Amino acid sequence: MQTMQSEISVDVDVAVDVAVIGAGTAGLAAYRAAKAAGKRAVIIEGGQYGTTCARVGCMPSKLLIAPAEAAHTVDKFPAFGLELQGHVKVDGKAVMKRVKFERDRFVGFVLEGVESIPAEDKLVGHAVFVDPHTLLVSRNNDVPVARVTAASIVIATGSVTSYPAAWKVLGSRLITNDDVFYWDDLPESVAVFGPGIIGLELGQALHRLGVRIKVFGRGGGVGPLADPALLEDARRVFGAEFDLDTNAKAEVALDGDRVQVKFRDHQGTEVIEYFDYLLAATGRAANVHHLDLEKTGLVRDHQGVPVFNRETLQCGHSHIFIAGDANAEVQLLHEAADEGRIAGDNAAHFPDVKSGLRRAGLAAVFTDPQIAIVGGGYRAAQKKPHVTGEVSFVNQGRSRVMLRNQGRLHVYADSQNGKFLGAEMLGPDAEHIAHLLAWALQMNLTISQMLEMPFYHPVVEEGLRTALRDAQVKLGAAQMQAELQTA
Repeated sequence: MQTMQSEISVDVDVAVDVAVIGAGTAGLAAYRAAKAAGKRAVIIEGGQYGTTCARVGCMPSKLLIAPAEAAHTVDKFPAFGLELQGHVKVDGKAVMKRVKFERDRFVGFVLEGVESIPAEDKLVGHAVFVDPHTLLVSRNNDVPVARVTAASIVIATGSVTSYPAAWKVLGSRLITNDDVFYWDDLPESVAVFGPGIIGLELGQALHRLGVRIKVFGRGGGVGPLADPALLEDARRVFGAEFDLDTNAKAEVALDGDRVQVKFRDHQGTEVIEYFDYLLAATGRAANVHHLDLEKTGLVRDHQGVPVFNRETLQCGHSHIFIAGDANAEVQLLHEAADEGRIAGDNAAHFPDVKSGLRRAGLAAVFTDPQIAIVGGGYRAAQKKPHVTGEVSFVNQGRSRVMLRNQGRLHVYADSQNGKFLGAEMLGPDAEHIAHLLAWALQMNLTISQMLEMPFYHPVVEEGLRTALRDAQVKLGAAQMQAELQTA
């Protein structure tokens, strides 16, 4: 291995305590944690500075959703006794101009943080492993520019869009969310493949902005939902607003400058439709396959991601750590920030590795109605004896007042001790209710303790209280049943 290193001509040889690969949310947090520990650290980035969230994820998607929600508001006017004189006209160029302007402001805030990093701590280029402690950094057609030797290394290379290779035949008519936020205008039509978080948010937003869309899925899934009752509600609610087929068998082809999609409708009739673009929203994969991880000796899973401890972010028992989207566990900004901090601190103090604070699981989808998952949701609850507290928002007071009375909330509780286990929700203000529930979960509260908290009137949160009361009744019944069985 030493012979190989000596044969490679590089401009700079760098020796550090901690090397961080990737300058996104997790990477920046890891670098700062290592520096805070008093260590010599370097951060390596081969692409654009600016996090996935700021550049092509959380923030620009919300910038597109905001005007879509504003335009959709007028659809409720007749039910409120209101009349719109004229009609709402969507100026696609103006919409995208604001999206890009505000997006660039958010990216700018991230870049300001990057610019504050000393120049000697930043390396521009793509890193690959030469051996477990050595990285080769290259740029400009793989020309090596630096060799980095590090006592510890943090992998924080983020994620990349994932879709079937066969779709590449569509050329420039195949797009991902990475492309949408660089549009200068809105297209006439888009076929959205994948009703997950990205597909639902962008699909509904584009629909409300006047773009003809159809959302195709497989296996009946909608967003991150797993609870059968909520899935049924979600398919019905979203399917009533826009064209949604969650179990499609579709074929795609390029026809001139259009995307041809062949599928069967709900009656089983074969249909062919044409769209300007196919938006691949079929998920994101860990961006680790370009790192030459085989040189590390790390054990990797079926996705090629190093096996790691989620409490410490340590890969096996090694000096290498992996954080953020790169570990393919929970691809959310707040999780990436926490993981980066933990990984950076442990890398700085290796071999003294400690478990870091992992917060209660919390995820939200900014559709209308919103979707939220707390803890492990339905799937995690199935692993324990549990009861489900339920509420429908169809007749919930404040929700009906606002004409936002769709969806339901399920809370899960341990039937043996009454502890709150998690929740799934489709409905109004889910992003806010989910925070309350995540706090309760992290505080390890019981359903009884949660019901002792104040609930104002009239608010959507009263629906949460209804679900908690339902869970409390079912817990009582479960306890009585257990006592009868042991009598």
